[in-house]
Amino acid sequence: MSRFNRIRTWSIAGIALLAAAGFGILASHSLAADKKLVVGFSQVGAESGWRSANTDSIKGEAAKRGITLRFSDAQQKQENQIAALRTFANQHVDVIMFSPVVETGWEPVLREIKAKKIPVIISDRRADVTDDSLYATFIGSDFVEEGRRAGNWLAKYTGGKAVIAELEGTPGSAPANDRKKGFAEVIARYPGMKVVWSQTGEFTRAKGKEAFEAFLKTPEAKDVTVLFAHNDDMALGAIQAMEDAGKKPGKDIIIVSMDSVKPALEAILAGKLNCSVECSPLLGPKLFDAAEAISAGKPVEKRLVVDETVFDASNVTQAVIDARQY
Repeated sequence: MSRFNRIRTWSIAGIALLAAAGFGILASHSLAADKKLVVGFSQVGAESGWRSANTDSIKGEAAKRGITLRFSDAQQKQENQIAALRTFANQHVDVIMFSPVVETGWEPVLREIKAKKIPVIISDRRADVTDDSLYATFIGSDFVEEGRRAGNWLAKYTGGKAVIAELEGTPGSAPANDRKKGFAEVIARYPGMKVVWSQTGEFTRAKGKEAFEAFLKTPEAKDVTVLFAHNDDMALGAIQAMEDAGKKPGKDIIIVSMDSVKPALEAILAGKLNCSVECSPLLGPKLFDAAEAISAGKPVEKRLVVDETVFDASNVTQAVIDARQY
């Protein structure tokens, strides 16, 4: 073989090798791009219809996108959530999400996760941390604004005069703290509106019923004209307690609550509940949009707020109820 032919042969072979190597690089890159996300999610629990709808939205969206979801139910205990977050971190999932049971006590575990370079998305409830680099984004409702909306609706409906009983959510949780804060901020402007009784119902129908049953047996109950409940499930439990005591919910006692789940809208249509401030549980699409963007190195906003409305007798129809997803 001539020198020219040897050079030509080696050149062709070299090009072939480079092409093969290039294909290998492209194939490897394509596999990396096609890699399915693995996400760990720690849920508060299953304390209400709202929470169940929230879980369904998250699980359904993960399945729709082909994302591997490792899901943990904390049963409303912070220690369970912290253990789950550590487990996810040790499994080296791509993204960790959680809805905090309470606001405080998260920094140590979040620092551990940050050290492993795993991004964290906070869902639904705020976590109170001094270093906001410990999480990538917080997606959920503005609970303070929800409290304000409830207060503003009630002030308009009652002409600024109300003796109020309050059923609070889980002590120390962001929705309980913030809804109370927003509501109190509004009624402070009305001398004729005051809260005379507050008790936790832990966001459950059973606890709401139990707490309000006990309250109705006290001498103070005869003066109360309004119940403000931090969620619909507690309000629905209180409605049962009122009916058992021979009272007409929605008439003898005006009821304002939060979440706007389907049973609450049905109670509005029946005249037993007067107002429910919406708090959408359907966070799955926003959560996984953010997870995919973060994993692709794209920027996401630090705070993403869900658009919501206020429901009362003026805008609740059977068609609205039928169309409700939760």
